Amino acid sequence: MNRNYRVLELDKILELLADETSCDDAAALARELEPSADLWETQRRMADTSAAYMLMARFGSPSFSQIKNVTGALRRADMGASLSMRELLDIAETLRIIRSLHDWHKNCLGADTCLDDRFNALSPNKYLEEKIRAAIISEEEMSDSASPVLNDIRRKMRAASSRVREKLDKMIRSPEYQKSLQDPIVTIRGGRFVVPVKSEHRGEVPGLIHDTSSSGATVFVEPMAVVEANNELRVLLSKEQTEIERILAALSAEAGSFAVSIIEDYKILVELNFIFAKARLAYKMKASVPVLTDDRHILLRKARHPLLDQNKAVPIDVE
Repeated sequence: MNRNYRVLELDKILELLADETSCDDAAALARELEPSADLWETQRRMADTSAAYMLMARFGSPSFSQIKNVTGALRRADMGASLSMRELLDIAETLRIIRSLHDWHKNCLGADTCLDDRFNALSPNKYLEEKIRAAIISEEEMSDSASPVLNDIRRKMRAASSRVREKLDKMIRSPEYQKSLQDPIVTIRGGRFVVPVKSEHRGEVPGLIHDTSSSGATVFVEPMAVVEANNELRVLLSKEQTEIERILAALSAEAGSFAVSIIEDYKILVELNFIFAKARLAYKMKASVPVLTDDRHILLRKARHPLLDQNKAVPIDVE
């Protein structure tokens, strides 16, 4: 930054502006902002801020939430890559913000401003937004309803799991095995249901040993009675993962088909977020709109440095 700007503490003011933004890219625009010597450009910037200020005063501030840059993920999807659930959820959230902002502007009845072209350029995609939301619950969980195949696999998994647990529950309640078990519980090791058996009694519970406790006092045994059911469950788990990957690939391909429009909308979101951040800071600073001219004449009435305490700083006139 120009040394003279730092002397004027413009960098500190721009940091306050960055704090009013909702995403890293808008914050970067704030920190990179520099005064312009071009009258038209300066008037354009002032008009944007004034329009945002007026809209906020009449209709409240629009919500930008926590916008995330999904450009990289969309470009990868457009090239055929399969995205993670987290990346797809971020795209859905970006689409929600786009739709929310578009709807907010539609409710600003009777307020025509220089920002209309940017709001009108937004293209909500509720179809893709809802499709992603319906399929993905969280970054680690996909909904059963994501596909009929996934729903069927998980139904079979629940049934197989129930059969295994039922057999093992009978075993741990059986007097025959009470003295052999370290604890009367069913647990999982390596994705297979097992029971904790005392090391000195491991020969009394026929089955496969999958793990040993750190002390060596307990071995985790998969009884032979449930090996086949556990094998079935493992096969179903593999099928589940394959179906999840197929669904992610399909959703990614669909997101990739809309990549260009969503990326353009994201750029507009960032610009609008930056403009409304300027309006919010102007409100907090009790700033006024200057009259700009190119006659090199400066006239400031009751001016004060914006970083000074408003209740203590004495305004001055400068001409």
